[in-house]
Amino acid sequence: MAVKYTKSYLDKLENLFASSEYILRYEKGNFKSGYCILKDNKIVIINKYYTLEGKVNTLVDIIKELGFKPNEFTDKKNQDFLGELQQTVLKL
Repeated sequence: MAVKYTKSYLDKLENLFASSEYILRYEKGNFKSGYCILKDNKIVIINKYYTLEGKVNTLVDIIKELGFKPNEFTDKKNQDFLGELQQTVLKL
């Protein structure tokens, strides 16, 4: 599956976080990597000034880093999307 840099694709990624135990927030800040993960509080903060492409790439990286598993989600759409996403390789 190829990564699409559209608003609807970003919405699907955000829905994964909404269905998980992590809270996704967009905040301003000088993050060196563009994001900050507070694992103890289960909060993910993304630089709100990132472009759409930057936000999508960052969320895909974070999802892979956090190790989301399709069986952790109750919604079939989220399970299928995450399954496809896990087969995706970002080429920067």
